[in-house]
Amino acid sequence: MYRLLLKLSFKNAFARLSRTLLVIVMIAVSMSMMLSIEGLYDGMTNSMVDRVKRSDCGEVSMYSKNYRTSRALKDNIANAQSIAQTLEKKKGVKSVVLRLQADGLGSTARKSAFSTIIGINLVAEEKFGGFSEFLKKGSMDISKNGVLVGSELAKKLKLKVSDKLVFSTQNLQGEITGMALRVRGIIQTNNVVLDRAALYVDTKRLHKLLGLSAQSATQIALRLEDEHLIELLKKRYADLDVKSLLELYPMIQQMQELMKIFNAITFFIVMLVVFIGIMGVMYVSILERIREFGIMRSIGMSYALLRRQIFAEALFVGLSGYVIGALIGYVVLYYLKVYGLDLSAFAEGLESFGYSSILHASIELHYFSATFLAIVAASLLSVVLPLRKIKHMSIVDATKVVI
Repeated sequence: MYRLLLKLSFKNAFARLSRTLLVIVMIAVSMSMMLSIEGLYDGMTNSMVDRVKRSDCGEVSMYSKNYRTSRALKDNIANAQSIAQTLEKKKGVKSVVLRLQADGLGSTARKSAFSTIIGINLVAEEKFGGFSEFLKKGSMDISKNGVLVGSELAKKLKLKVSDKLVFSTQNLQGEITGMALRVRGIIQTNNVVLDRAALYVDTKRLHKLLGLSAQSATQIALRLEDEHLIELLKKRYADLDVKSLLELYPMIQQMQELMKIFNAITFFIVMLVVFIGIMGVMYVSILERIREFGIMRSIGMSYALLRRQIFAEALFVGLSGYVIGALIGYVVLYYLKVYGLDLSAFAEGLESFGYSSILHASIELHYFSATFLAIVAASLLSVVLPLRKIKHMSIVDATKVVI
C-alpha cells in the first residue's frame, strides 16, 4: 500500500513538470547561495582568528600580573625561559614562544609614529605560526640591525625595504635609549593592532638594549591541541596573568556573534522562500485535483492516507531541490575554500578590519544537516493550509465539479 502511495506521490509531484522544476530550481539556487554566504562568513571569521593566533597570542598567553595595564618593563616575567621549557614538555602543548615588547617612537628623517618593538626568535615564530607567510615585501632577515615593519606602520612612515629607521624608548632603568634599524621586510598579519605599530627585531638585541636578563620576556604565547588546558594553566600559573584568545581580543567574539546573526537572517529568508514556493505549487496542485481527491474519498480512501500522499509529494519537491542545491553549494564552497574570493579592489577597507583581501570559505557538515532539516520542515509545513481544503471539502460537491 505504501509503495503504491509513494509511486502516486512521485507521479503527482512531477505531473506539471515545468512548474515543479521551476520550484526545484528556485530551492536549489537559493540554497546554494545561502551555503556560499554562510561558508564565506565563517571563513572570514576563522581566517581572522587563525591569523591572530599565529601572529600574536596563540590559544592562550601569559603575562605578569600588572603588565597589560602598566606596559612597564619592570613587570616582565623574569623566569620566562624556564616556564617555557616546562610548558613545551606538557602534553597538549604544540609550541611555545617568548616575546619581549616595549613601546616607544619610530622615526625617519621626515616622520615619526608610536611604535611597539617586539623581540622575536624567527625559528620559534615559524614553528609557532608560520611567520614567514606574513611577509609582504623584502626578506625575513632581522640579523645585525635588520627590522621587519608592520604594513600600516610602513605606510604611515612611508618606509620601503632598505630604508633607515630609528626606534627610541626607555630601558629598565628609565633612561632614554634607542637603536638604528634598517628595514629588511614589510609584514602584513591582518592583525590590526600589530600592523599599525609593530617593529620586529632579534630578541637578543632587544634584551641588551632594554637592560633585561636573557631569561626574561613580557609574553609567553602557547599553541594548544586541547583548549581545555587553558583553565588548568590558569590554576597552575595563578601568579601570572593567563588570558585566552577571546579574553585578549573580545572584538573577535563580537564578530563571531555578528556573523551568526547574519547567517541566521540569511537562513530564515531562504527557508521562507522555500516554504512559499512549495506551498504555492502544492496549493495549486490540490485545487486542480479536488475531483480526484473526492473520488478517492468516496471509494473509501481515508483522509490520513491522502494526507500522507500529499506530504510525500511536498517532500519529493523539497528534497529534489535540496539534493541539487547541496551539490551546487558544495562545489561553490570547495572552490571558495581552495581558491578564495578575490576582493583586492576593496583590500584597504578589508585589511583595516583585519580581513584578508582574498576570502576563503569554510565547509562544515552542519551547513548541510541544518538545511536538510529546515527544508524537510518547510516542505511539511507548506501543505498544512492546502490539506485543510481537503479535510473540509464535501465529497459530493467535489465529485460534482466536472459532472
